[in-house]
Amino acid sequence: MIGLFDPGQYRIGDTLCEGGAFEFESVPRFSPEHFAIVRSKDPLRRKQLESGLAQLAEEGTVQIFQQLRMGMRDPIVGVVGALQFEVLQFRLEHEYGANIVLDRLPFSHARWVVGTHFNPKTFDWEGNRQTVQDRDGLPLVLFRDDWALQHAEEKHPDIQFLTQAPQLRKSEPVLDKR
Repeated sequence: MIGLFDPGQYRIGDTLCEGGAFEFESVPRFSPEHFAIVRSKDPLRRKQLESGLAQLAEEGTVQIFQQLRMGMRDPIVGVVGALQFEVLQFRLEHEYGANIVLDRLPFSHARWVVGTHFNPKTFDWEGNRQTVQDRDGLPLVLFRDDWALQHAEEKHPDIQFLTQAPQLRKSEPVLDKR
């Protein structure tokens, strides 16, 4: 048996091996269907909130998205089932001492975006879609409904909208986090 101390650099699915370089593909991240902005009721408990969100995201309970140019101020969480919001709220309060308010968002689809002509600063459109970034800085677009997604696909045939996060290679650029 081997015990390891994780200083926060490992994720679920990481592999440690002895010898030469070895790489598995990462655990896939699928598109959530429910979204909410997370706000702390107590600004002095911000660190507990961020720590709890990071842990729950690592476990796969939620996915965390950042609004462009906002960083982790008012992060957006995405979940597959709406009951996961209750799990999130309960665990943050009881395990991390962070009381939160969840402001539900009207989006029902998230798609990772791949394409050289994608400009995240100008892609948002009349409340029907919002551009965010995931934990790796990869761009996603949140869509209000099927129509908004289909409209974007038709208007932007040179852009791919993926239901699963693309595999991030170490040499690939990500969005500017400013």
